[in-house]
Amino acid sequence: MKKKIRALALFSGGLDSALAIKVVKDQGIDVIALNFVSHFFGGKDEKSEKMAEQLGIKVEYVHFEPRHTEVVKHPVYGRGKNMNPCIDCHALMFKIAGELLEKYDAQFIISGEVLGQRPMSQNSAALEKVKKLSGMDELILRPLSAKLLPPSKPELEGWVDREKLLDIQGRSRHRQMELTEFYGLKEYPSPGGGCLLTDPAYSDRLRIIEKDGFLEEKYSFLFHLIKHSRFFRFEKGKYLFVGRVHEENEKITEYKDRGSMYLYGHKTPGPRMLGFGELNEEQITFAKEVFSRYSKCKGQNEVEVKINEEIHKVLPVDKDKIEKQMKLYQIVG
Repeated sequence: MKKKIRALALFSGGLDSALAIKVVKDQGIDVIALNFVSHFFGGKDEKSEKMAEQLGIKVEYVHFEPRHTEVVKHPVYGRGKNMNPCIDCHALMFKIAGELLEKYDAQFIISGEVLGQRPMSQNSAALEKVKKLSGMDELILRPLSAKLLPPSKPELEGWVDREKLLDIQGRSRHRQMELTEFYGLKEYPSPGGGCLLTDPAYSDRLRIIEKDGFLEEKYSFLFHLIKHSRFFRFEKGKYLFVGRVHEENEKITEYKDRGSMYLYGHKTPGPRMLGFGELNEEQITFAKEVFSRYSKCKGQNEVEVKINEEIHKVLPVDKDKIEKQMKLYQIVG
């Protein structure tokens, strides 16, 4: 009996990876989707789960945070305009997928990359760099652009029919929209925007973390805090994170044991705050006054705060003075 051919797919939940899976599945290939989870992208979300359901595939979530952090810190091929090491990142995902082939009894790997869609990371030279750096050179199939690329082992071995693969290239989404309608796919995420490392404001914040020597896995909670709070930097390695909404306050509370100071209101509603590094008295006073300014009393009355569970009184604040100080320390983004 002929063995069933199976592929592992790099699956972001986006349209291109979904179409790549559909093209291969239509040739009778069994596909298992791998959703890679780092500190900067990936993980379960409603749209990805719905897309997987439409495709009739199983999704495995692959946590590769420590290995991905190292790639962000030391990319072989550098970064894009922001903190995004796209070539190295794609190569690492292919490499890990290759390590999982035996576990899932799969023969090759597919992705939704489109030749020329991203000028820097998806030109023909970049796609070759990804293959070589991953070590999975002959086992990578890019179904959406396969006819424009050298034949891969799955094509040469007859596991897939090259003639039924596609020749999409460039930044236009016209062909993808046609295929979406043809396959009847609905509720797919908009293209791009899935990786924090491509976001300019987030990248500016992460560069400060890197400059101060904290772009390390053991400090990965900082990668999340700079996304989920106002971010104040007093000096090298001394930060203050201030929640803006309920969800951010919850995130700060989640990491309260990782900081040097956890501050929140005693009887007065206001932001939760986390200090990182040994803050001096002036910096702690600033934190208390920022709390007062953003609390329910808007800095107009005396309030009490708890700092590491110890109660402190905060006098009414000078609004103009505290806002000048905030502009001095806040990292915008």
